[in-house]
Amino acid sequence: MRKKYVPDLVQLGATFESNYNRLIRLIRMMGDVERIRFSLHNGMSYVGQVHMTLVESCKYTDTFLLEQTAAAGKWVNNPKLTVRLYHDAGVAEVIARDGRQLAQGVNIYPNQKMHLPDEKSQMNTFLTEWLNFCISYGCCDESPFTHQKV
Repeated sequence: MRKKYVPDLVQLGATFESNYNRLIRLIRMMGDVERIRFSLHNGMSYVGQVHMTLVESCKYTDTFLLEQTAAAGKWVNNPKLTVRLYHDAGVAEVIARDGRQLAQGVNIYPNQKMHLPDEKSQMNTFLTEWLNFCISYGCCDESPFTHQKV
């Protein structure tokens, strides 16, 4: 019998907090909250462009659509995530992928839509890695950014 997936809430909370801090850092570096756009360069190669658009703003939350376009090749999927920032709690979580709402935090597997048991955790971990890449390799043509184009 397969053991039931139980999420590590401490790890998930830490991921939410670190994603919030990374997103706030990106927003502060770019200055404009409504629409952020920057290019990604890994060494001499152009990797793509990231668009970050404010979709919804409320008193305690902001919702952003993060999308990478023009990635390096036709076999590379361009990430498109909807992320909600909870300013009162200081956390951010992925709420949708490719315009489709994410499943619950824990999913029975197999299921009709074939969501993985830990899909929510995986999407938020991916966001952490993607934001790290954006902060490390992002260049902006429109306003000062901490990195220079190579």
